[in-house]
Amino acid sequence: MDQTGFRDWLCCRLVEESRDAIIFADKNGLIRLWNVGAEAMFGYRATEMEGQSLDRIIPEALRARHNEGFRRVMAAGESRYAADLLAVPGLRKDGARISLEFTITLIKDNQGEVLGAAAIIRDVTARWQRDQELKKRLAALESGVEPGAREEGILPIF
Repeated sequence: MDQTGFRDWLCCRLVEESRDAIIFADKNGLIRLWNVGAEAMFGYRATEMEGQSLDRIIPEALRARHNEGFRRVMAAGESRYAADLLAVPGLRKDGARISLEFTITLIKDNQGEVLGAAAIIRDVTARWQRDQELKKRLAALESGVEPGAREEGILPIF
């Protein structure tokens, strides 16, 4: 296998076998690539998702906002989430909500026209749940502190 062939093969293997979800949606928002990581994360097989709208994995209350943003990014040809992580809830096939973080890469043809967007997505539900529990515990602890004690540096001993 020559270097170009090896590189193409390696890129395919990386996408297909990644445990992170890797999804490509065309400029109309239709899914054209759904890897095994996406299958495991969302519960849909690639054959169920390819050709379908991204709406299937977006909670209903967020769909209009997502679609508006997606159209804006496709028209502008750039997204700030190429560098910044986007944190949003997602929807599994069984209806369960999950917490997601991802980046977006716009895929352009040789003339620079946007063909669609690729997302590399990680399920951070367990971390989000731990953070929420810690916030609750902290709030409970702080509610036991006498007013003004924090400012004076005096904390009650339990």
